[in-house]
Amino acid sequence: MRIDELATATRDALSARRVYTEPYERDGATVIGVAAVGGAGGGGQGQDEKGQQGEGGGFGLTARPVGAYVLKDGKVGWVPAVDVNRVLSLVAFVISVLLITRSRVLRARLRAARAELEALRS
Repeated sequence: MRIDELATATRDALSARRVYTEPYERDGATVIGVAAVGGAGGGGQGQDEKGQQGEGGGFGLTARPVGAYVLKDGKVGWVPAVDVNRVLSLVAFVISVLLITRSRVLRARLRAARAELEALRS
């Protein structure tokens, strides 16, 4: 892909059309979905020792739903999307940290108790 084509593709991919869905109606309410979109691109050009020139590049895009605006009876409300995988990952991380911290605290207490016992024996 040429660098100018890559820049155009990047600009098009990161537009507001990727963040907000087309509004649709459901049960008397208008819903507009919202996503967090991010991306990066890179490119370059060069020449080898034979004088041949070349250019190229690449682009990556990521998107995840964050919620939806709901318009009903003249009022706008925000309904956040719940990412169950993210919530479970956070819970697993917190439990892991808790278990590691607890084992280290117990080992430190055990060492202190042994040192105190040795001091009493002396």
